[in-house]
Amino acid sequence: MNPEYRVRHELRPARLDGISESEIAHHWALYEGYVKHLNGLTARASALLENDDLGKEFLELKRRLAYAYNPVILHERYFSVLKPGQKPLGPEARFTKLLKKSFGGFDAWRKEFSTLGRMRGAGWVILYLDPARQALSNHGIGMQEEGHPAGFLPVLAMDVWEHAYTLDRGGGGIDGYVERFLDNVDWGRVERSVRAAERLEPDVPEGVAFAAE
Repeated sequence: MNPEYRVRHELRPARLDGISESEIAHHWALYEGYVKHLNGLTARASALLENDDLGKEFLELKRRLAYAYNPVILHERYFSVLKPGQKPLGPEARFTKLLKKSFGGFDAWRKEFSTLGRMRGAGWVILYLDPARQALSNHGIGMQEEGHPAGFLPVLAMDVWEHAYTLDRGGGGIDGYVERFLDNVDWGRVERSVRAAERLEPDVPEGVAFAAE
């Protein structure tokens, strides 16, 4: 039996610049629903497994779990980085050095990340670390269970579904929302995520080689 996920109340942001408390409350309630849904699916699948009932219902529940995990995990990534009054890191930060290596610098990375946020069809924009190459890359993700590059680790996740901004800005408010999100990112938290991701030793197949940094 897998342990239940819990709502991570300590991650809930407050007093953000340009993102209202009402918007956060609306978005947080959605996250709580995802946690409840995931725990319900997991409990039901575990009960069927214990009874050796591995028929159609069990298989359907396992299929749904592929979708159910990511909304919980990504929303925790999303909320955990939001903190008012933030500034970019200095040149000695590992995150700054990786942005220089992968994009040419912070401004070039932010321009690409912001552009993906405005792209039709994207539900998330995620900055990943590829631990095998020690490089960063931006990806626009349509559905939460699809499009994630295998083996890459998310270090910054921006929700761009309408529920993230329409209370504050209406249906056409994506541009202002993207900028306010980035203005509120706790870059120190991103730095810690990058360093934690780098500590994971990649399992690279034999014969695959990458250029040295």
